[in-house]
Amino acid sequence: MLKRPDVTGATVFAGAAAPMTFNGLIRHYYLRAGQNEGEIAITLLPKGDRSQQSHPIAKEVREALAPIAARHGAKIKVVELPPGPPVLQTLVAEVYGPTDAGRLAVAAQVREIMRSTPDVVDVDWYVDDPRPERVIRVERDKALAAGVDPDRALAVVTASIAGTESGLMHDELAREDAPIVVRLPLKDRADAREAGNIAVRGGDGMVSLGQVADIAEQVEPSAIYHKNLLPVVYVTGDVAGREESPIYAMNRVNEAIRKLGDAGGGAWQTVTRAGLPVLWTAMPDQTADYSMKWDGEWQITYEVFRDMGIAFAVVMVLIYILTVGWFGSYTTPIAIMAPIPLSLIGIIPAHALAGAFFTATSMIGFIAGAGIVVRNSIILVDFIEMRRGQGESLERAVEEAGAVRFRPMLLTAISVVAGAFVILFDPIFQGLAISLMAGEVAATIFSRMVVPVMYYLDARRAERKATPS
Repeated sequence: MLKRPDVTGATVFAGAAAPMTFNGLIRHYYLRAGQNEGEIAITLLPKGDRSQQSHPIAKEVREALAPIAARHGAKIKVVELPPGPPVLQTLVAEVYGPTDAGRLAVAAQVREIMRSTPDVVDVDWYVDDPRPERVIRVERDKALAAGVDPDRALAVVTASIAGTESGLMHDELAREDAPIVVRLPLKDRADAREAGNIAVRGGDGMVSLGQVADIAEQVEPSAIYHKNLLPVVYVTGDVAGREESPIYAMNRVNEAIRKLGDAGGGAWQTVTRAGLPVLWTAMPDQTADYSMKWDGEWQITYEVFRDMGIAFAVVMVLIYILTVGWFGSYTTPIAIMAPIPLSLIGIIPAHALAGAFFTATSMIGFIAGAGIVVRNSIILVDFIEMRRGQGESLERAVEEAGAVRFRPMLLTAISVVAGAFVILFDPIFQGLAISLMAGEVAATIFSRMVVPVMYYLDARRAERKATPS
């Protein structure tokens, strides 16, 4: 990392959590305390002093570190700031089922499928690998028979292995006092067989811990996670590549799960012959069978687009009601609102040309642009009706509206484009800028033609209907 010209420094946190960040809060990084965990915080040059943004740098770093992790059997995750939505990971597959062993088997297959899926990286799961655990049980009867207080024996064990603070070391050159921790050297407490030689003071002298305690080695059980009171196994992953929207990777994983089930190789088929249900938005209603639910960034995306879609529909209804009340017609608002979907003719190609995805901020820009588009359409229709009220013919009023009122429409479009340009290069709000700029340009061009023509056709229909045959 330090060999890269865009890296100014690195801070290593070995066996300890790094200072609290938004990522650490949501993904529980602040709980890191084991000797098997570490974190490296990378400091980059200021944005104006380097040729690449942080995201391309992170992709290159991941490719360079992956072989190192594979060589040492380690798991490396490259995390960027800002982290985006508050989720455990970009891709989160939740596996539910009736038994622990079955959930682990299904989750292991899902993990392998995700590892073999293109553009899916940093695949992991919330399952602890088997590791030995030393269990020391002080037998009360033996301890009392040897004249040893069981509580004292437990305190001796705790101090010898885990350590206990006996005071503070004052250093005038240090900012804080350092705790003095008393415990046995690592070589004496690393082996469970040596723990039996720890001396404990008894009534008749010193007694070895092995005489009053049962010392055994066992496999530490893995943690069991729950969500909504249901036991679950989390399988996580990130997306990095040509298509970085999680929906593409999720569809590939779903297709692989379906093919595996059709071939009869699914772990869930050892319990049930049915396929593995894949849920997109709802929790499973029962756990008698195995199922998988997608969470992570997808869940946030779905909820955002769902809520904004409902809000957009409400806005359209309100605009329609207001224009009906203003113009006194049920059909004129249709001509006024027609350019709103036409703005997509500019928004979609603009995202493709910019190489950007249609994100939640893009949807916000589309909704915000709808109000500007309606304002331009009202300018045209209001001018047409004003000229007709002055005695001008329908045809002439429609022609003048497209020509005369184009200047204020163009000035509005230029103002929107200039205002949105300042956020065009922001990685988060780029979609908002593209939607506002491209949507306004397209709507200005098409509304100048579509609105007068639709109003003309509607007015002619009304005239023919009012004229007796």
